[in-house]
Amino acid sequence: MTMTPGERNLITDVPGLRVGNASDNRVKTGASVLVGDAPFTAAVHVMGGAPGTRETDLLAPDKTVQEVDALVLSGGSAFGLDAASGVADALREAGRGFQVGDQRVPIVPGAILFDLINGGEKDWESPPYKALGRAALDAADHDFALGSHGAGTGAITATLKGGLGSASLVLDNGMTVGALVAVNPVGNVAGPNGAFWANPWEFGGEFGGRGPVTGFDPGAPLVTKLTPNTATTIAIVATDARLTQAQATRMATAAHDGIARAIQPSHTPLDGDLVFAAATGAKPLTAPEIDPMRLGHAAATCLARAIARGVYHATPAPGDLMPTWTARHAGD
Repeated sequence: MTMTPGERNLITDVPGLRVGNASDNRVKTGASVLVGDAPFTAAVHVMGGAPGTRETDLLAPDKTVQEVDALVLSGGSAFGLDAASGVADALREAGRGFQVGDQRVPIVPGAILFDLINGGEKDWESPPYKALGRAALDAADHDFALGSHGAGTGAITATLKGGLGSASLVLDNGMTVGALVAVNPVGNVAGPNGAFWANPWEFGGEFGGRGPVTGFDPGAPLVTKLTPNTATTIAIVATDARLTQAQATRMATAAHDGIARAIQPSHTPLDGDLVFAAATGAKPLTAPEIDPMRLGHAAATCLARAIARGVYHATPAPGDLMPTWTARHAGD
């Protein structure tokens, strides 16, 4: 199986999907929305020990609703779950949602990361997340910024500023896979020499072309955040393949390999690591026994690259607690 990055190298290389970001730079937080031109099949898999979610139970294969209108990634810990409410309100106003009698109910699952202790001002009278969700949906487009934007605005890793990342791959069977991720883990994404753990999956110097990690001592103490509860990596992997909800769940599960490749340590009790899967269904499977395996591998590869790209593109801002990758390693 051969794979090459898509035209944009973004999750929006999957036709029919758009992404919008909204940020509050004073608070150092934000939200990101993945919305489809039409409802799409969605699934989820959680491997972290401290997740924060909305409407994820309905994504199980045995539940009545099989499709969603949008997926939301947000900062703000539990407060950030309200970002999905802003998206749902706006979608309902646009006439979208699951039909129940004469009513439409937009289905908008979401997940949050903890960015409440990141140097931003959290003295709000009311949390900003509902408005951020609506603003992110309004901004949804095929092109969007990486790094310190959207749900990655206030993200930090153990040693560097985190961020919002994305990547894509086109498979030789014509299917496209993409990933979107907000990187805010307990662990770290780069080794002592500044090279990313995701290096073996890099295409064309997309996150610096630094080569493999060197100087790493596997017996050394783990490098983690000084305040480890301020964590979580949340992601979406998407494809234009026609998947059942069960098959989409398997793709989300396989995609967690990308987190493990790119973050050390990952899936800890203090992270809420979660991956949504989205499938627009535009292309039928060409080899039903093999294509799901290929899609899972591509999703994991995209997610590892997206994690590195999110950190690589982070930019500095007043009050930051961590340096950006560029500030620490660009001159190495």
